[in-house]
Amino acid sequence: MRIFSGIQPSGTIHIGNYFGMIKKMIESQNEGELFAFLASYHALTSVKSKELLEKNSYEAAINFLALGMDPEKSTFWIQHDVKEVLELYWILSNHTSMGLLERAHSYKDKTARGIQANHGLFSYPVLMAADILLFDSNIIPVGKDQIQHVEMTRDIANSFNHAYSKEIFVLPEARVDEIVATVPGTDGAKMSKSYNNTIDMFTSLKDRKKQVMGIVTDSKELNEVKEWENCNIYSISKLFMNENELANLRQRYETPGEGYGHFKMTLLEKINEYFAPYEEKREYYLNNKKEVREILEFGASKARKIASAKMEIVKDCVGLI
Repeated sequence: MRIFSGIQPSGTIHIGNYFGMIKKMIESQNEGELFAFLASYHALTSVKSKELLEKNSYEAAINFLALGMDPEKSTFWIQHDVKEVLELYWILSNHTSMGLLERAHSYKDKTARGIQANHGLFSYPVLMAADILLFDSNIIPVGKDQIQHVEMTRDIANSFNHAYSKEIFVLPEARVDEIVATVPGTDGAKMSKSYNNTIDMFTSLKDRKKQVMGIVTDSKELNEVKEWENCNIYSISKLFMNENELANLRQRYETPGEGYGHFKMTLLEKINEYFAPYEEKREYYLNNKKEVREILEFGASKARKIASAKMEIVKDCVGLI
């Protein structure tokens, strides 16, 4: 079973990224053959600065390595090191209807938020399809907002296979973890940098404390019983606490005498404890940039071998001899 996943190199990773996708991606190294890449071409739809893209790409690479990406167990590379994806992108574009792209939720949502409409943003799903289909991917772990893109990939693959009466491309399946598919932010909405409601993974203790202390709650006083069911502190705590710890926290909510600030400090301690080992490993990679680059080149060499073989089949099929 081949598992395929990618993430845009945005630099800063928050706990929504981690629990919503990255953690499952890392764990999937023990479930099957993992192909994981940093989507640098996709990032060009939103990043127009050379320095920022280079910085974000490097930071994303070290973040993944710090969190447990194993270059021996997986194939881990940066997208622009495997040029075959652009060849396939163009070929698949000729098997993608305008109507399919016009129905893309992501495109409509982004342009509605004021992001400039351009061809790259519009054809984003075709490049994503090329990423997936180039490696005969079986399982695609995604958030709920990306399910449509996997469905579009299947549509494009079916269109190509039908046009040439051959099963050239494997039809991928989306996998969504319903439990943590949407991680709540400090205001209760989906955690997102766009909403300014994140708790960052790799940041200073001072900044993380500020983010945690900014979690939105009601205004109950110290001597009042608190409601934990719909409390943002409790919702985030579920990511870091076991059942016994959560039971203890619920009891504290139901016992007058503590305020939300106390619960936030408990959550902060759990977050700091959880990520401490990863921060130590990240520090190592920050001081060994050459090793990071060698790891990405090693992954790209493995990816290119498979991508090149697949493109030979595709080009022969369409007549590009």
